[in-house]
Amino acid sequence: MIALKLIVAVIQDKDSNLLQQALVDADFHATKLASTGGFLRSGNTTFIIGTEDHQVEDLLELIREHCHSRNQVISPISSLDANTDGYMMHPVEVEVGGATVFVLDVDQFKHF
Repeated sequence: MIALKLIVAVIQDKDSNLLQQALVDADFHATKLASTGGFLRSGNTTFIIGTEDHQVEDLLELIREHCHSRNQVISPISSLDANTDGYMMHPVEVEVGGATVFVLDVDQFKHF
């Protein structure tokens, strides 16, 4: 029996097209989902990729090569009631991007 893994990779939208093309070129089959999350509530892309156990490291390296962190300036949070106690009032630069990757064991795989 072949050991399978399910890779769930959440990446920044800016990296999704390059990663998708790299996955196709390397013959990895993936499902691409639009997602939103993180404290910035910005758009992400989630790739769901099934692969054999021995290909996981190659896949992780491909993700590492195509998903880069970058700095982004976020706008201040505004309060609807004009009470600004505890809120940031000036733009702040934060690091965003890269990839969050989950590697899961697959007990069964069915294709209908």
